[in-house]
Amino acid sequence: MNEESLQRNPNPKEGSMPADLQFLEEWIPERMAPGTVFVLESESKLGNTQNPYVAVMSCPRCGTLGLITRRQLCEGETMICGGDTCSAEYRLDGEAICFRVPQ
Repeated sequence: MNEESLQRNPNPKEGSMPADLQFLEEWIPERMAPGTVFVLESESKLGNTQNPYVAVMSCPRCGTLGLITRRQLCEGETMICGGDTCSAEYRLDGEAICFRVPQ
């Protein structure tokens, strides 16, 4: 996937989705609105040793919670929502959420 295929909120009808991340200081799942991140206190033993899970993020489109890796949080590695009815594809650019442009 190339840089041109990912943009901040590319679709006007999706304008209500967050363009920036929100961070929670304490774990309260009910307060995890779409695009919210909760950084785990200690790195998970799950995942690859070089790229462990470090946070929980709610999908910026549907709000489905999922674990994310260090590279997804810090290095802009692409994510795909794991929700049953959502297939949002996005990456993080600092605190900005960049969605994949449909082709």
